[in-house]
Amino acid sequence: MKQLLEHLIIQALTSAHENGLVTSPAFPDFVIEVPKNISHGDYSSNIAMVSAAIQKISPRKIAESIIRHIQDTQGVIDHVDIAGPGFINFYLRPESWIRFLKRVPELGSRYGSENIGNGKKIQVEFVSSNPTGPLHVGHGRGAAVGDSVSNILSFCGYDVQKEYYINDSGRQINTLGRSVFLRYQELLGESVRFPDDCYQGDYIRDIAGRIMDMKGPDLLDQPDEKAVMFCARYAADLILEDMKQDLESFGVFFDRWFSEQGLYDSGKVADVIESFRNRNIIYEKDGALWFDTTSHGDEKDRVVVRNNGQTTYFASDIAYHYDKYDRGFEKVIDVWGADHHGYIPRVTAAIVSGGYRKEQFQVVLVQLVSLLRAGIPVAMSTRAGEFVTLRDVIQEVGRDAARFIFLTRSSDNTLEFDLELAKQKTNDNPVYYVQYVHARICSIVRKSTEMGISVIVPDDAALCLLNTPEDIALIKMMIKYPEIVRSSAELLEPHRITFYLMELAASFHAYYNRQRVLTDDIPLTLARLYLMKAVRQVIANGLSLLGVSAPESM
Repeated sequence: MKQLLEHLIIQALTSAHENGLVTSPAFPDFVIEVPKNISHGDYSSNIAMVSAAIQKISPRKIAESIIRHIQDTQGVIDHVDIAGPGFINFYLRPESWIRFLKRVPELGSRYGSENIGNGKKIQVEFVSSNPTGPLHVGHGRGAAVGDSVSNILSFCGYDVQKEYYINDSGRQINTLGRSVFLRYQELLGESVRFPDDCYQGDYIRDIAGRIMDMKGPDLLDQPDEKAVMFCARYAADLILEDMKQDLESFGVFFDRWFSEQGLYDSGKVADVIESFRNRNIIYEKDGALWFDTTSHGDEKDRVVVRNNGQTTYFASDIAYHYDKYDRGFEKVIDVWGADHHGYIPRVTAAIVSGGYRKEQFQVVLVQLVSLLRAGIPVAMSTRAGEFVTLRDVIQEVGRDAARFIFLTRSSDNTLEFDLELAKQKTNDNPVYYVQYVHARICSIVRKSTEMGISVIVPDDAALCLLNTPEDIALIKMMIKYPEIVRSSAELLEPHRITFYLMELAASFHAYYNRQRVLTDDIPLTLARLYLMKAVRQVIANGLSLLGVSAPESM
């Protein structure tokens, strides 16, 4: 509807110029929006206000010229008026909404999709937790955000690949191996000192026990370095497999799992360092190699090779991102924890130094999650007997509740996740509130079948009976959905769809409290069933993008 009105406005302003009523054929960006006050029409535009500087005449005269030249050949407008200094308010015919309502069943599961991507190749990398311990609730939020962003972009015509970057090289993997080997030695009766910088979780002892069952005391006969490396690889593979299972149970499936170690094995890290040294982008200082990131806005230059010859994570990250572009991705989106905010400038600097555009790289930051139980903070400690893992959250509240609630706030805001609330079957639980609408409409449709209504295909005369304020409000709400999806894709903000679904659910409840769907008037019943099925379709489409199911009964 907004696109139609925009076309009519541009056409009218052009005609007004041709007839000498405005001085310029140019027009600036303008807004068409739904007024907060329904007495100001169905839609309002500021075109006359923002055009005054160009046209050199008053906004009201511009508005009058536009209204005079509007050619509503499709007959959607009832009347137009001017408010205040020049806002143009459009009042639409009640029957004009029906044509837009029909688009929902016509497009079905594709309703809301616009091909804004046009096949552009995009990679979304998310979670990418080091395989040194189980996934926690913060990783779960990142998984929900990354997966939903991928779904939305794909729905909007982008060619999307989801990737997990496995940090299976470097200091943390070595620390993992050392932690497991020390626990292995303990289990075999050795007296060891367990350093604070080692991984403390009980899962380390469990892995050590599995190695002991498999190897017995054999590792004690090997050099410590070799034994630690064996423990590191075994533990990392085991933890990674558990991560995959947890993510799959969360509804997250990756197109590719990419190994950091593979970048070293292939020589890509060394090649990037050498290339940048030849271009004087990487320079030597104090025995270390530094990347000139300050030239690109970073607060200081960054080390890529330490003075002991060991590379930093930044070195492999540079090679990794270049590998992404080498694979043909036109844009790369990374979903990171908020604690990585300071890492953005240096990676951006590396990407620009490689000849890529700044716009080809974007980071979505995900803030922390605070667990609550009935409003009381949960101690984030496995030793205290309170879970913190994603697996335990899924087992307690379910995948749907976890994913939906993770997406109820913008990812750059902290989130409080109440476990008890997530299990409630009340309207206070946001996922239940939305899913109930889908299940309720399924129940209404089943009941209509029992009444003998097998086909819900009302004619236009019946659909025109959808003319109450409640009917129109519900149709208007569904017409907003494509715009919500588009903005979610453009801004990489899946919570916009979550908010919308809760708003649509509220509109349904308001409608259902005022209007009967199944009546003695067959044409009216068919029309309202058609409306209900459209609401159900939009709910299902939105939940699908969030990775949440749309149950037929609850």
